[in-house]
Amino acid sequence: MAEDLAIIKGSKEEQYLSLLPQIKGLLTGENNQVANMGNICAALKEQFDFFWVGFYLVEGDQLVLGPFQGPVACTRIAYERGVCGTAWANKQTLIVDDVDQFPGHIACNTQSRSEIVLPIFKNETCIGILDVDSSSKAAFDQTDATYLQKIINLYVNT
Repeated sequence: MAEDLAIIKGSKEEQYLSLLPQIKGLLTGENNQVANMGNICAALKEQFDFFWVGFYLVEGDQLVLGPFQGPVACTRIAYERGVCGTAWANKQTLIVDDVDQFPGHIACNTQSRSEIVLPIFKNETCIGILDVDSSSKAAFDQTDATYLQKIINLYVNT
């Protein structure tokens, strides 16, 4: 697939529906996971102009920063710590409308106001998380959770 994305306007759902086949095209035939994570981050950042989009990968009892788009980020996050570590520990997607109200939130960047974090499973084992931040409060909802999970599924099944 060409490396250009067709960026569309419209509802959040319409934007995800347009982006899904494009991400699938980017991942098809590429087995390098770093390249695939990088392209997913770039596609999401470009389409939605999220403040920060990135992957953290499980390494022992920590999440280690993987490919991302946005300002510099925390390099390591402990199990059960912050939104990312909590989503990992609980094995569930977390949507946080106001990160300042989340107990133990790790402020990698003070411009981040809301966040969605989705664990990534391979063979029933959590191998990492997808973390998306917005500079606006309450930026994420079930639509994001649904479609970001579909993107994770594309990634895992590559």
